[in-house]
Amino acid sequence: MRVAQLGAGQPDVAVVGSIHGDEPCGATAIERLIEDDPPVRKPVKLIIANDEALERDVRYVDADLNRAFDDDVPEDALERGLADQLATELRGTTALSIHSTQSYPYPFAISAGIKEHVRAIAPKLSVRALVDTGSPNEGRVFEADADIIEVEAGLQKSDAAAENAYRLVREFLTATRVLPGETTSKELPLYQMGEPIEKPEAAAYEVFAENFSRVEADEPFASADGVRISDPTPFYPVLLSAYGYEDIFGYRGEKLGTISAN
Repeated sequence: MRVAQLGAGQPDVAVVGSIHGDEPCGATAIERLIEDDPPVRKPVKLIIANDEALERDVRYVDADLNRAFDDDVPEDALERGLADQLATELRGTTALSIHSTQSYPYPFAISAGIKEHVRAIAPKLSVRALVDTGSPNEGRVFEADADIIEVEAGLQKSDAAAENAYRLVREFLTATRVLPGETTSKELPLYQMGEPIEKPEAAAYEVFAENFSRVEADEPFASADGVRISDPTPFYPVLLSAYGYEDIFGYRGEKLGTISAN
C-alpha cells in the first residue's frame, strides 16, 4: 500500500485507487494529482491500496480486497492485512474509492445506503447514475468507519477510464472543499443493486441489454452457448457483462427515482 498526502495537517478527506490491481485508473489518477500538486485548502490523503496486485496486473494476490473487510478471509492472505491497514487509514474520513468495470463505458457511483455525504457529493460528480448496494456489505470497503462513495470510472484499462478517474477525483475534492472552485449539481438517477443474475455453466456468453436500461418481462438479455436467457420480471441491469464476473452476469436492479444535492 502506498499512502501520500497533499497539504499539511490531519486529513479528513481521502481518495483510494486500485483496490483491484487490474483496475489501474485510480492509481493513475492519484499519481497524476500528486505530480500536478495543486494548491489545497485542507489536506487530503491519497492511497494506492493494492500496489502488489497492481504491479502484477491481477485483480488480487490472495483474496478480493473489496470483500476482505470481514473475518471470512484467511488471516495470512495479503488482502486481509491490507483491509485492516486501509480501514485504519480511512477511519473518520470522507473518501472516494475509484474502480473500473467491463460492463459500462460511462462513470457511475455506488454507495451503501443514501446517507448525508452521498446526497451532498454524488450529484456533484460527472456520473450517469447512483447505485445503492443496500446491505449487507459482504466485506466491502463500506465496512470501514468512514463516509465512502465508490465510482466506476469506465471500461477497465481504457484511456477514457483514466481520464474520467482524474476528473472525478478533482470534482470530489472540489465538492469536499479540498480544492478551490465551484461545483455544479444535477438530479441523478438512483437504482437499487438487487439480486445477482446467475450464469449457467457454458463456454461462451453474450449480453444484449444495456446497463440502466429497462429489460422487459421475458425479453432475452443474455445468452450462454447460444441459448437465450430471459426473466419473467422486468428489471434494470446493473454491472451486466459477459465476462466481468466468473459466476454471475451482473445484478437485477430496480429504479428508485432520482437524488439531488441537499
